[in-house]
Formats: sequence, structure tokens, C-alpha cells
Amino acid sequence: MTKEEYMNVALSVAEATIGQTSPNPSVGAVVVKDGKIIGIGSHLEPGKEHAEVHALRQAGDNSAGADIYVTLEPCSHHGKTPPCANLIIEHKLRKVYVACLDPNPAVAGRGIEKLRQAGIWVEVGLQETRAKELNRKFFHFIQSKRPYVTIKAAMTLDGKTATSTGDSRWITSEEARLDVHKQRDVHDAILVGINTVLHDNPSLTTRLPQGGKNPIRIILDTELRINENSKVLTDNEAPTWIVCGANAKTKKFQSDYPEIKVIKLTTSKIDMEELLDLLGEMRIQSLYVEGGSLIHGAFVKKRLFDECHWYIAPKLLSGTDALTTVGGGSPRWMKDAADLEFETIEKLGKDIKITARPMKEEE
Repeated sequence: MTKEEYMNVALSVAEATIGQTSPNPSVGAVVVKDGKIIGIGSHLEPGKEHAEVHALRQAGDNSAGADIYVTLEPCSHHGKTPPCANLIIEHKLRKVYVACLDPNPAVAGRGIEKLRQAGIWVEVGLQETRAKELNRKFFHFIQSKRPYVTIKAAMTLDGKTATSTGDSRWITSEEARLDVHKQRDVHDAILVGINTVLHDNPSLTTRLPQGGKNPIRIILDTELRINENSKVLTDNEAPTWIVCGANAKTKKFQSDYPEIKVIKLTTSKIDMEELLDLLGEMRIQSLYVEGGSLIHGAFVKKRLFDECHWYIAPKLLSGTDALTTVGGGSPRWMKDAADLEFETIEKLGKDIKITARPMKEEE
């Protein structure tokens, strides 16, 4: 195997843990000696051993003189676990291949420097593009102090997300809906508006054949109008956070529902930028927005999103009174539209899923 192939093995085991390590990154490690893999590991959950620990434990005493392939720079600081750079030095490894540097200020090149000072040969940048894509949500969170925001919408071919009566069940196929549950599984939190809760009474949980991780449920409810029979209040399936405006009467609600977190903003209406700042402080690394037209419009208007997942069904609803995926006012000129880049286009059952991200600014 080539060194690129060894790193791909490390990346593959890391990719299998996406969504379960937050707020930590997903990391994989492979120990190789004499052309054979003698240890493989991945970081499995926050606060537990890092990928290098698992891989070196598996390699055992045979790790001396071996090479290790790591998808992210080994840490050099004491957190909930000891520094992995120290462990690599203790095991007397010969070479360290690192896919990409860690933007976390607590690491940020220090792990590489510590290894080199110990006389270990280090190469950085092997399969870097794939490694950065793997942890794009983590990198965004570290650098912006805000969650990575993914907007999701299901629509007909003519751009409608619901009929004039608000009926939207079901626009897309079971295969597309299953993919949505996979996305819930890999995001820290899911966000909807109060109208979605009042109209549909959703559970907002992850329902996959093998189970899955339920995201924190965040409800935007400016005036705290939520119905007492709402599943998000009563089913105890996942944590529920309700975001309200400064004028909402919260005292009785918090007394009736002590297990529900209420986030009261400083403005009478919900300000999305303030909300994202608060969610960042609460260590929400990724946010999946399944709101309605107006919620999507609020995120798009201020360019507060990092990715779009559009599920398009082969249906024509027609009518100017049907609801569209992104509401609110539109700009006067086409040049003011949000410019996106298509990342992937795939077929799910009868439907098409398009993943798009804001176009990168030219440097």
C-alpha cells in the first residue's frame, strides 16, 4: 500500500464516527510497520481516548520504529486526556504523517513542533482536502465560535414546499426522508419555528433502522406560544431548548417545565446572530435548520448558513399561493442573490438531493 492509501484507511475510520465526537473532531489513526498495519484507532466520543491512543495500544510493544498516519495534528496539551504527541514520542515512532493541522489555538502547530523537537520526522498535508472536509463543522466552529448551519428543505420541481393550506405531507419519498434522519444523526441540534410545532407537532428525533443520536431540539418561539401537548415538551426523547424574545413571560412556563431550557434573548424579536453566538457559547457545533419558509428566509437574508440540502421531488404543484422554501422579502436585483456552489447531486428514490454551499470569496 502507498502512504496515501494508509491515510485513506485512517480517514475512513474517522468518517465512521461523524456526529458522535462533538464538540471534538472526528479523528482516525493507523500504525504501520514493515508494510503491515499493526494498529488502527479512532476517537469515539468526547472526553474519551483519542485515535492515537487506540491505535498505539493495539500496536503494543511493536510500535517502536513504526510510522503513524493521523487525520488531524496530534494534540500537545493536557485536556480530558493526556497529550497524544507525548504518547507518540514515548512509543519511539519513526515517522508521523498528518493530514491537516488543528486550528484549535490549544494545538495549532504545537503538536507538530513537539514531535520534530523530539527528532521524529513529520509530514503534513497528506490527503489534506479530504481531511478538512471530514471536520469542516469542527473547523468552522473553532474559527467562528458559531455552529455550522445547514439549511434543509423539501420541495416540488416548481419550487413549492407546501400547498396554500400548509399541507406538506409528503413531498418527497421514503428514501429522501431516511436521508434527513441520517443528517439529524450527525448534527448537534435541529432548529424549527413555532409554526412548525403548532401545525405538525413533530418529534424532531432521529429514526434510523439501527437507532441513532437524537439532536437537541431548538424551537424558535418569540412569544412562548407552544402548546402543552407538543411532543417536544412531553416525550422526553431528546433535550428541548426554546428560544423566545425579551417580552415573553417565562416564569410560569419554567415552573411547569423545569426540564426544558428557555433561552430568552435581549431583543423583542429573535435575532439570529445573537442566537448563533449563544449557541456557540453552549458548544453547539452544528445546527440543522428544518424551519419553514420564514425561518429559512431569516438565515438566508443575513447569510447565516454554511450549507444547503435541497430535496427535489418530481412533482408540479403550481399556483402562486403555494409556499416556497425561502420566504421573506427578496432583493431588487439579481446581483444581490446568495451565490452558491453545487457540491453534490444525488438521486434518492424518485427524488434528487442537491448539496450546495456559499461561493468562496476570491482571495
